[in-house]
Amino acid sequence: MALRINDTIPDLKVETDTGPISLHDWVGDGWAILFSHPKDFTPVCTTEFGAVAQLADEWAKRGTKVLGVSVDGVEDHVKWKEDIKAVGGANPGFPIAADTGLEISKAFDMLPAEAYLPDGRTPNDTATVRSVFIIGPDKKVKLMMTYPMNVGRNFAEILRALDGLQTAAKENVATPANWVPGQDVVVPVAVSDEDAIAKYGSIDKKLPYLRMAKLPG
Repeated sequence: MALRINDTIPDLKVETDTGPISLHDWVGDGWAILFSHPKDFTPVCTTEFGAVAQLADEWAKRGTKVLGVSVDGVEDHVKWKEDIKAVGGANPGFPIAADTGLEISKAFDMLPAEAYLPDGRTPNDTATVRSVFIIGPDKKVKLMMTYPMNVGRNFAEILRALDGLQTAAKENVATPANWVPGQDVVVPVAVSDEDAIAKYGSIDKKLPYLRMAKLPG
């Protein structure tokens, strides 16, 4: 079954280079990001893991755990982390799930149910396993992004999207295009002008259905 936004993630038991985890227990009461890769020791993926390691403090500020996923095994993950640290200049302390049986890749709809790992495989065999899933405290998918193998992921955008999701969830608002923290937010259509003014002090009514406001504080 396809996994879509607002679907609950499967509670898989998975092996990682830091030990076994259950996805629901691992997410706990906070936010989580799962980002997947088609193979260890690949150039673009190595730079991406390095970028994630460099952002350790930013994930912590947002109460967000990070889980890498690759269809190689734990031993390869441990060795690969040495390269990741050398390239990124930061320790990749987050776990990497060993999806050698493709359970995660299939459950998260990155590979079809009949997929398998052929002998002598290359990254092309699992090319679609290059996705990002942002997961909320309710264990539901809040955002999905999928990238091709020849374009590195923009983790500044992933941080921005995470900020938008957390702000929307906390304040019951929406965020406009290119929004970053501190900018005006969109007042939900279901909120009346009077209630919006009472909550925000004032609103900028650009269209009858597009009203902007500053968050308190």
